[in-house]
Amino acid sequence: MASRIPAEERLTNLVVALMATEIGLTKQQILDNVSGYRQRADAGTRSDALEKMFERDKDELRTLGVPIETIGDAADPNDLREARYRIPQAEYDLPGDIEFSAAELAVLQLAGSVWSAESVSGDAQSGVRKIRALGIDGDEPIIGFAPRITARDAAFAPLQDAIERCRVVAFDYLKPGEDAPRRRRIRPLALVDYEARWHVFGIDVDVEEDRTFLLSRIVGAVKVSPTTFDSALRDGAGERALSGLERVAAANSALLEVTPGTEAALRLGRRATSAPQGIHVPFVDLHIFADELASYGPEVRVVEPVALRDAVIERLRAVVESHTDQAEAS
Repeated sequence: MASRIPAEERLTNLVVALMATEIGLTKQQILDNVSGYRQRADAGTRSDALEKMFERDKDELRTLGVPIETIGDAADPNDLREARYRIPQAEYDLPGDIEFSAAELAVLQLAGSVWSAESVSGDAQSGVRKIRALGIDGDEPIIGFAPRITARDAAFAPLQDAIERCRVVAFDYLKPGEDAPRRRRIRPLALVDYEARWHVFGIDVDVEEDRTFLLSRIVGAVKVSPTTFDSALRDGAGERALSGLERVAAANSALLEVTPGTEAALRLGRRATSAPQGIHVPFVDLHIFADELASYGPEVRVVEPVALRDAVIERLRAVVESHTDQAEAS
């Protein structure tokens, strides 16, 4: 079964898609292409149920102050059978004379990360969605930790606690291509959100060198030991982690062809540079980036590197095989 996208993420994706087009999108284009609707359609949700979901989402966004514009037929503006929807950027963008420093952007993203439906008001939810839709959801790092961050990685909470208490931790870490995880012991110094993935940065106790680990590759429980370390080691740790990740990204670049006006075009375009054949997008981890590109489906074609293209094709084939098996079993 296709994974369910949380409602707040679906709303954000809808805002992103409607901001990415000047001519607007039809309802069917939205249901076929916007993440959150597309997965439900793939899972077999009826078209009338999807249309009702879109109407509810559209009404909710308008209630939150998002200016969704409905464009009727040019000859008859009242004919809405083939209506197109868009968000005029002039009415939604922040004023052009407002600029944010990297630290201010990090604070804005941190506000979005600690949000949960149970802990903030409707006004705060509206603000978070606007912040994320304005493109601050994955381009700036969050360095450090906060008391109420909601993270899917089970390792996050014990690592956060270990950083606060300056405790050495141990965990099993499985890298792509390896058959078994390896035991790692580190002095954890910072948690960093980079390319929408959480990483822990610290000093590997066994080799006394800086290391960065992806939380999603930690296998099993994180063990917090009673061994402590000097809190001064945390000073500047976030900056060192970010610099290291940026160096890796600078050394790895993918050439992509992306369908204009799509969710992929907007999300990838924010960190891309133009190329004669498409766009160049830097990346840190080939496997993680392949997961992201595969999630866009036909909106993206990988030109190079070949290893990344093969990884994306492998994931797409796995999806097709999974749906085929489910269809044969039903």
